[in-house]
Amino acid sequence: MSKGSPGPTPGFLVWRLANKWRVAVDRAVAPLGLTHAQYSLVASLHGMQRAGERPSQRRLADHTGLEALYVSKLARALESAGLIERTRDPRDPRAVQLALTEQGEAVTRQAIAVVQELLQQLLEPLGGLDAPRARAFTGELTTLLDAPLAPSVPNDESN
Repeated sequence: MSKGSPGPTPGFLVWRLANKWRVAVDRAVAPLGLTHAQYSLVASLHGMQRAGERPSQRRLADHTGLEALYVSKLARALESAGLIERTRDPRDPRAVQLALTEQGEAVTRQAIAVVQELLQQLLEPLGGLDAPRARAFTGELTTLLDAPLAPSVPNDESN
């Protein structure tokens, strides 16, 4: 919280909400053998595949906002669990393409249903998922996520 602020800062509230959401999704998808991060990866991959795309790990990292190295680690774990397959991109031998397996599709569909129900609960105070307030909230979050942040430059008082 900042000095002079009568209450929590927006940054603090975003952080708290993100943590609340992460913990809730972790708990909700655990019975399916997934973590929140793994869910984010397979759900994104599911949507991209439905759109006709077979993304590379880099493309999926860009889409999810996760670090490429972390996506690689998650993809290896999901491959070991039989949920995704990793193959070399025929157009770029350095790139790895990802696709859900049949088992991965089934688990992902279940997880999406569970998380959609959880999302409805989270947004109930705003009138539910399809309510005008929830749509406005989604728009505001999108605006904030789309705004670039310049890297912080430490104050150098010696100049």
